[in-house]
Amino acid sequence: MSSDTRLLTMTEPPYKEDADLLSRLQTGDETAMATLYDRYSKIVYSVALRVLRDPASAEDILQETFMQIWRNPASFVSSRGSLAGWLAVVARNRSIDALRRKRPTDSVDDVILAAPCNLSDDAERNLMMEKTRSVLHSLPAEQRKTLEMAFFDGLTHAEISEMTGDPLGTVKTRIRSALLGLRKALQA
Repeated sequence: MSSDTRLLTMTEPPYKEDADLLSRLQTGDETAMATLYDRYSKIVYSVALRVLRDPASAEDILQETFMQIWRNPASFVSSRGSLAGWLAVVARNRSIDALRRKRPTDSVDDVILAAPCNLSDDAERNLMMEKTRSVLHSLPAEQRKTLEMAFFDGLTHAEISEMTGDPLGTVKTRIRSALLGLRKALQA
């Protein structure tokens, strides 16, 4: 199972070696960093590219994310989840921050998409994405819409509340319910 699938399902325990690699990072071990980069760079890049829709900006986020773990490996707390999930969230948050700082200057027609490089990983990822899409479409419309606004459009709970006219508590509840529904369906 690829690291991309691990991130999407979030049902399997993180790599056992991750803790060892992180402790080696604290001593400045470059080979440990290279191993982590090889293991998780594709998922970090794909999350950043999904949010930013710009390969150059996604590469910047990829570099920033791994520089953060290099400088401060203790910022990851293993009791809160997997390293893959944490890196994906860091990349997502940094990407959203970059979007908020940037004024839209590129036409949609001018955006260049990166070409896939590993067909096996792509096929496996596509199967998982298809399952995820299916689960997303089975969610109630309000939950799906709210979840998409939060995670794919990078809107805050308050911004979603303002745009939809729904109370802030309702927005938060819908997002949480959608995430729990996704997790339950993907674990099945």
